[in-house]
Amino acid sequence: MKHDLSKIKEELTGLPEYDTQIYLQGKEKGIDPTMPAKGRTWEEIDKEEVLWSVNLFDFPYINSILDDMNLCRTRIMKAKPKSCYLWHRDLQQRYHIPVKTNEHCFLLLECDGRIHLPATGEGYVVDTTQFHTQVNASREERIHIVGTFK
Repeated sequence: MKHDLSKIKEELTGLPEYDTQIYLQGKEKGIDPTMPAKGRTWEEIDKEEVLWSVNLFDFPYINSILDDMNLCRTRIMKAKPKSCYLWHRDLQQRYHIPVKTNEHCFLLLECDGRIHLPATGEGYVVDTTQFHTQVNASREERIHIVGTFK
């Protein structure tokens, strides 16, 4: 599905400062979107992520995407230059909307190999139930909106 990347970027200018990720959806309004899972393991959150469907910001365009795509536990994930994530797998597939990236940023999936998702406004369904990691082998940050299907 194609989204208006300029509208997304414009709304994201209203985000508070964050380090590597900030939640766009949570279990309830009023939580700290930079630390909604304080004291919880990622495994615990993965098992209940369908409950993380309350939109936390007044972002009309982005929230319409989250609602139309039936997403939950959606967040902005920022990968710093010269970094990667742990090799892991998720319980469900993820929906990615690349906001800022370059050809040296890619996903490495156990079965599908290396894939680059360009920041063209396109949304991508990624089978993250297979082992995978994200690699930012560049000198610029990489930013994706990442959500789970309910």
